[in-house]
Amino acid sequence: MTDTETATVGGGCFWCVEAAFKELDGVEAVTSGYAGGHVEDPSYREVCTGNTGHAEVVQVEYDPEALSYEEILEIFFTVHDPTQLNRQGPDVGTQYRSIVLYHDDEQRRIAENYVAALDEKGGYDDDVVTEVERLETFYRAEEKHQDYFEKNPADAYCTMHAQPKVEKVRERFREKVKA
Repeated sequence: MTDTETATVGGGCFWCVEAAFKELDGVEAVTSGYAGGHVEDPSYREVCTGNTGHAEVVQVEYDPEALSYEEILEIFFTVHDPTQLNRQGPDVGTQYRSIVLYHDDEQRRIAENYVAALDEKGGYDDDVVTEVERLETFYRAEEKHQDYFEKNPADAYCTMHAQPKVEKVRERFREKVKA
């Protein structure tokens, strides 16, 4: 059994990002939560105000023999728009910002280089605004937010926003999707 590694990223609503990562072979667990802010153990309602400094994020526990950290980043940057400042689609506020929260110096180096390369030759009309910060504390979101897309596939928000991200992962990363 290989030891797993953990990546923490935020790119809009955590329901969408969580659903996309759950599709992948090598992903052991995906947990929705909050990080990057200044309020201890915030609630969803508090984070939604935009006053906690936290972003909606997911922690992806993965097998590094099946997926590299670079591949985690590639998938992450495929399922959200890193040029939208403090928003993703209809979700607006700092809690929906594009952020990579690194766990160690190696992740920091890889993430900073990845973002710089994306900005340089990513084919975007606008600058990449993704923040790269050290993960201080991750707060697990309330249980009703875990596996939200899986539990609520007919939810209008999910069909309009999460489903297209899942389909994009299934199409673009076909060889990495769980059988």
